[in-house]
Amino acid sequence: MVRTGRTRAGTRLATALTCVIGLVLAGCTGEQRDGFRPGAADAGDPYVPGRGNGGYDVTHYGLDVRYDPSTDRLTGRAVITAAATQDLSRFNLDLAGLTVNAVRVGDARADHRRDDGELVVTPRDGLPRGQQFTVTVDYAGVPTAVVDGSLGSGGFLHTADGAVALGQPDSAATWFPVNDHPSDKASYDLAVTVPDGLAALSNGVPGPKTSADGWTTWHWSERTPMASYLTTLVIGDYRVVTGTHAGRPMVTAVAASLPPTGGAASSLARTGAIADFLASRFGPYPFDSYGGIVVADDRISYALETQSRPVYGPAFFPGDRPNPSVVAHELAHQWFGDSVSVGRWSDIWLNEGFASYAEWLWEEHDGGRTAQRNFELQYAATDWSQPSVEPGRERMFGTAVYKRGALAVHALRRTVGDDVFFRILRTWTTERAAANATTADLVALAERVAGRQLRPLFDAWLVGGSAPTLP
Repeated sequence: MVRTGRTRAGTRLATALTCVIGLVLAGCTGEQRDGFRPGAADAGDPYVPGRGNGGYDVTHYGLDVRYDPSTDRLTGRAVITAAATQDLSRFNLDLAGLTVNAVRVGDARADHRRDDGELVVTPRDGLPRGQQFTVTVDYAGVPTAVVDGSLGSGGFLHTADGAVALGQPDSAATWFPVNDHPSDKASYDLAVTVPDGLAALSNGVPGPKTSADGWTTWHWSERTPMASYLTTLVIGDYRVVTGTHAGRPMVTAVAASLPPTGGAASSLARTGAIADFLASRFGPYPFDSYGGIVVADDRISYALETQSRPVYGPAFFPGDRPNPSVVAHELAHQWFGDSVSVGRWSDIWLNEGFASYAEWLWEEHDGGRTAQRNFELQYAATDWSQPSVEPGRERMFGTAVYKRGALAVHALRRTVGDDVFFRILRTWTTERAAANATTADLVALAERVAGRQLRPLFDAWLVGGSAPTLP
């Protein structure tokens, strides 16, 4: 509490006046304390304005949802465990399009209101900095996708046989209340109830399935902290294969409308082998389960590294041909992007550059072109006017982020040699596991491991305006 030197009566009068004003401006109930203030309604990332929130740090999401494809209606309860990072009078959660029926902070009902894609929560009492608290949100409605003119669409999509919740940089807020920015990672437990006969697939370790009155509840648990955009929910008619790999659960699923032995299924069947190869280069696999999901909906024109269980769109298997390279790319993200996550989207090359480089490593291992040959071909084709770091919002998923990023990774390898290079990668994935990082963090670590200055190398290959000298 901040001491102001006012009398107790004066303080009570000022507090009452504050509450009257607050009722008009933001909703004010219960105790107000000097020094307590609202959490930021934005994570401050210019690449995703309005996404994420401040004032608290989430540690866990407990989600219990029910989805009926016949009506496209979702009902849910989210129990969110968080800690206040400031003396907090109110806070925001990101939530798009759904109706909130009730909010509780701890055991007490809390005031709440909607502000476009924000759920604004005012607890009965202020939350002191460092205090752990739970937020329970009951909500329902017909979920919708997020349409972004520059970054494309993501979110909850109703499909012919169910639904798919997927997207980058955001999708989570279309089906549960969330602090929707990768800088606030958390663990998850999910129970999802769907009509009997449909699969309900998500991240992490599968739990028991229970059925009653024509409905089946599937359980999933992801204990390693996960960025919100890496969550997924896939509901529909799928051939689900459950087994183990390296002592951990392996769950793969292919849409039943796709051939059972076609290119998609055969590519997904290589998940374990590809993950093992990447582990030999990057260090131990970072999660408690493996897997992948292939969807048949043509609106999913991308593949996404949803944590422990990537989702692949049908476009990656044209003519029903296998494509293990996309599996290598998305599995590499389990280290680069999922375990070690960006703290801001301007550093997205840390995800995509390493994942693109993993494609080159896998192709060479699988008997194709060498990484060096891919490097030479890409070097000749690169537009050096486009930077990998700070590419601009509209170029977050551009070639400079993916391919120029991969060139920078190989240039580092050529400069320091294989032994030091792979030691840098394994040190990075170990020291930054389950956390967030920036380009500056990578440069500092690489210089420490290599014992030499590398900033000029990274600058030339990531942001320089002309073709750098080959190492």
